[in-house]
This record gives sequence, structure tokens and C-alpha cells, in this order.
Amino acid sequence: MNLKRTFGAILTILGIVGVIWGAYAFLAGGGSVGNISVNQFSAAVPFVVGLIFFFTGISLVKATRDHA
Repeated sequence: MNLKRTFGAILTILGIVGVIWGAYAFLAGGGSVGNISVNQFSAAVPFVVGLIFFFTGISLVKATRDHA
């Protein structure tokens, strides 16, 4: 089992969720998303963190070599 590749996949999925949540909260003009209340400008935080997670996960998956 390749731990780096698994961690990269988890980071990528978390990044996708963060980007979608941040974009939805921003476009909805704030309000509440689920049980969490955010305004339009603080919705940029999960969007940026999601982008960081997404690109870090993708680069981690790409950089990890398979050893057979």
C-alpha cells in the first residue's frame, strides 16, 4: 500500500469539497450552508484552502512512483 498516494487522494477529495463549498457559499451570498453560517467574504477561506488541498493532493499523486 502506498501511503503517499492514498494521502494525496484524500487531499484531492477534500480540496474538491472545499472548492465546491466555498464557491456555493460565495455565490449564494453568504447565509447558512448546512449548520454553519458564513458571510460572502468569509466564504473565500474554504475556497482558497480547498484549492491548496486540491493542488497539493494532485502533485503528491503525480510525484509518487509505483514500486512493483
